[in-house]
Amino acid sequence: MAGRYGRRAVLRAGGAAGLAGITGLAGCTVGGAENDPPVAVRGALYLPSRAYNTYQMWHGYDRSVIERDLGYADRLNLNAIRTWLSYEFWREAPAEHAAAIDHFLSAAEERGIRVLLGLFEGVGVDATPQRLANRDPRSARAIRSPSLGVARNPGRWDEPREFVRWFMNRYRNDPRLLGIEVMNEPGWLGAQKAFAREMFAVMVERRGEAPLTVGSTSLANDADYTEWGSDIFQFHYNFPNNAGIYRRLLAEAADVATATGKPTWLTEWQRTRSGSGFAAPIEGDDWQPDYETLAPTIREAGTANFFWSLMVKPAYVLVQRRKGVLTGVFHEDGAVWDLGDARALKAMSGDQAFEGRERKEWPEWAAAANTRG
Repeated sequence: MAGRYGRRAVLRAGGAAGLAGITGLAGCTVGGAENDPPVAVRGALYLPSRAYNTYQMWHGYDRSVIERDLGYADRLNLNAIRTWLSYEFWREAPAEHAAAIDHFLSAAEERGIRVLLGLFEGVGVDATPQRLANRDPRSARAIRSPSLGVARNPGRWDEPREFVRWFMNRYRNDPRLLGIEVMNEPGWLGAQKAFAREMFAVMVERRGEAPLTVGSTSLANDADYTEWGSDIFQFHYNFPNNAGIYRRLLAEAADVATATGKPTWLTEWQRTRSGSGFAAPIEGDDWQPDYETLAPTIREAGTANFFWSLMVKPAYVLVQRRKGVLTGVFHEDGAVWDLGDARALKAMSGDQAFEGRERKEWPEWAAAANTRG
């Protein structure tokens, strides 16, 4: 169906139909009211608490940390996790990366969780040895993968193609995967978009049972990705200024799914804020997690979704971190930032009961990034 819906058709439409067929979650019905069945895909974005980019996650891969954190996801009755590989670490140690991927997928499967796994990252800065290693919470950065120097030069795409083929040959039919994402947010820069399109074509050449997708910032971007052959449409919206905006957006997403016959997933969301968007000033308590402001609206719509993020940590994007923004649900010791958030997120499974310790304190190891005082 990829060629049957162009930009205008997608933009006229607007996401939650067709979930069971492509996710393998047959029998799960989306719902909203208190006694309705659970949302079919209930997920979180994941990096370990002290990893500031995906290179750090995989280079310093700690099986005990992964198993602990996925256990926390299980406490919320999550059945999905979204994260990314590290092309930079693969270049250094492909066998070690493969072993870590296998463990991650197995640990998730043991807890009833499937993984939406991305290959490249469009957000951040180009990798240098110093940036890859930096764990200072005031200055550590997300890493754009690959670098713009590679993305802008098709003559340097052979090695990224090899990475894609390496991954697809091993995991294209892996039932532990919910989907394979070519890149997170390639749409901001033309060079990254051209690079991602070519890598997606390589994925299609090696296509297996796992659905293929793109980490799209918006429904409008998805009009391009339908031409690539994307099986799942994604969209992101982290900081609306009220839940009503979200209600309308989710209705548009449901229309897109109906019009295209493709699942349409909200794969990044956080909370409402007084000012909308990443550039808005931070007012009052807008710096802290507050998933309870949006979770009931998402549950009511029944939209497959992934919140940012599972673990309490300074914001992933440095412009947010410099404003003192903190994200996440679980501290490393299992305490939650906010019990109301934990219950609102777990309610998407049809069960909002959650007991635990609440601790609204910055992690000691991240205190240097606390610009809120």
